[in-house]
Amino acid sequence: MKKELHPESYRTVIFRDINANVSWLGKSCAKTRDTDTFEDGAEYPLIKLEISSESHPFFTGKMQFVDTAGRIDKFNKKFGKSRFAKKSEEQEAEAAETEAPAEAAAE
Repeated sequence: MKKELHPESYRTVIFRDINANVSWLGKSCAKTRDTDTFEDGAEYPLIKLEISSESHPFFTGKMQFVDTAGRIDKFNKKFGKSRFAKKSEEQEAEAAETEAPAEAAAE
């Protein structure tokens, strides 16, 4: 086995979903500077998560957007609609125009 390849700090940590404000204990070797006290009174390293099964729409059944940094708005401002979306809208408009006279002639 190679030396210094595997982490030696596999330890118990607190995982906290910051959107649902739910915490649980788990094992991890991820580095973190934060610590917190868990329900049992012991202090553990803290790993903050933006989304977990407690706040993800697939598991909760609620559709909500968790956009803490405004990434969706920033993307839409920067790129708007893509050229592919514009082309498909133009094609749909042309198809609707060609179908309308054909329907009128059939009546």
